[in-house]
Amino acid sequence: MKNTFKYLTFACLAVFGISSCTEADNTVDEVLDYETGAVLRTLNVENAVLNSSDDSSSFIVEIEEQDEEDGALLESVDVYVTIRDLSEDNGTTTTENSLVKNIPASEFTTGPLGLPRTTVTVTFGEAVAAMGLGADDYFPGDLFIFELRLNLTDGRTFGAASAAGIITGGFFSSPFQYNALLTCTPVPGDYTVDMHDTYGDGWQTDDGNGGSGITVTLDDGTVIEVGLCSPYGAAAGTFLGDGDCTPNDGFDGSATVTIPEGTSGATWNFPGDQYGEISFEIYAPDGTLLLEVGVGEGTAGLMPVTNCL
Repeated sequence: MKNTFKYLTFACLAVFGISSCTEADNTVDEVLDYETGAVLRTLNVENAVLNSSDDSSSFIVEIEEQDEEDGALLESVDVYVTIRDLSEDNGTTTTENSLVKNIPASEFTTGPLGLPRTTVTVTFGEAVAAMGLGADDYFPGDLFIFELRLNLTDGRTFGAASAAGIITGGFFSSPFQYNALLTCTPVPGDYTVDMHDTYGDGWQTDDGNGGSGITVTLDDGTVIEVGLCSPYGAAAGTFLGDGDCTPNDGFDGSATVTIPEGTSGATWNFPGDQYGEISFEIYAPDGTLLLEVGVGEGTAGLMPVTNCL
């Protein structure tokens, strides 16, 4: 709201003195540049995983609109989608940004700050139809990239291209763009994770004394965690030091992740590699190699482990 900008200006004058608040030299000035613009503030990303086995699975994000007239300039929000093809085995699919839907101001409600807010929902089926994709054009592990474009009543439009760093994080948190990982309904059964450490001292992932393990999160909220025990993992609260990790000789170990019947989705996450010593392989219940990560190649984040029913 406009009062926010006024308070920021006052704080600058009071704390630093007038002469220290030079134009375009500080964060306050960058924020003030947007007093005549508008943002879509991210309140909550409720779901950013799409299931290619379920047309109704949805990307969901709650947003709040802010402009120089405290929301009075809001006309509508356009939702676009494109694909980032990360699955090389079925060729490479490219698309232009495709319009999925338009959300008029009438579908927004007034939030506790007196600003318009709404929940944007796009189903997997809607996204695929908008891009004109066939079943062979996408594969679990790909990303669907959703962009929101804010249209004002005075004809101006704001989107990802107009979002400076000052508004993409922090309070404003207005990136206008979101990634949704494409998954599928997994084959139930016992998945094998073979884990290795070249130094022979077990795993140090997101902590130099052990850290977290590979996690598999099921659609019902169940989290399964596996990792290679480390002799340095005695730090309180680290998974790899609390005795639940896989005992080993320091170099190699194997763990089992059981995905039960009826599971509609499972996402695999790797916490990181502190010293570039970790490698691992993940096998399907029938022994098929699903993912191989070489020494030092593992980066923190979601892993493209797919074995579709």
